[in-house]
Amino acid sequence: MDFTVAALMIAGFGAGFIDAVAGGGGLVQLPALLAMYPTQPLPTLFGTNKLASIWGTLAAAAQYTRRVRLPWVTVAVALLSALICAWFGARAVSVLPATGLRQLVLVLLVLVALYTFTRRDLGLHHRPCWSGAAEAASAALIGAGLGFYDGIFGPGTGAFLVFFFVRGLGYDFLHASAAAKIVNVATNFAALAFFIPHGQVLWLQASLLAASNLLGSLLGAHYALRHGSEFVRRVFLGVVMLLILKLAHDTWWP
Repeated sequence: MDFTVAALMIAGFGAGFIDAVAGGGGLVQLPALLAMYPTQPLPTLFGTNKLASIWGTLAAAAQYTRRVRLPWVTVAVALLSALICAWFGARAVSVLPATGLRQLVLVLLVLVALYTFTRRDLGLHHRPCWSGAAEAASAALIGAGLGFYDGIFGPGTGAFLVFFFVRGLGYDFLHASAAAKIVNVATNFAALAFFIPHGQVLWLQASLLAASNLLGSLLGAHYALRHGSEFVRRVFLGVVMLLILKLAHDTWWP
């Protein structure tokens, strides 16, 4: 096994673990692809990253659904609205400036981190604040907003989903992470519906990453289910801090 293959598989494993717990696996996997294949077009690397990630996300979602009881109508509404709006977000990429979006997302992430740090009991107890049609409507707004965001920009979608399920719906971090994985499958699928027909995937690299991402996701979901919301919260805060550092770097030192 040469260095490139080994590095890819390590990156895929780490990305799968992080993504299964709190979202944000792209922080590990996509930079690895960019570093190892600098001459490849960006859309091809994005497509490769999405194709590898979706398998890990599916595996984590399956693990969670066996152990965590979810309101399936609410999750289905969020999934459908995310799927539709991710497509519209992809269509809008050419008309919205990436730099402005990056700065806005950076500010939002700082606010999310501060809010989570100061509310020490946030997401530790599962206390849904809505029910029935009100919960479905709130989930539709979360899915639509973050589906559009994932289609047009993307970094931190999984972490944002977790946060808004916690803050907006009153879920604990474990239930929020479980619901976020299912919605994330939809947004990844919407992206792949564009990348694959356009030939923007490195199939060998995607296969290697998918295998290691899958293993990392299974382990990450196992640890999240075993250690509960407090563990997910800690990993979530770590992911948000890494996202802040990365976006700050990309904004001021591109």
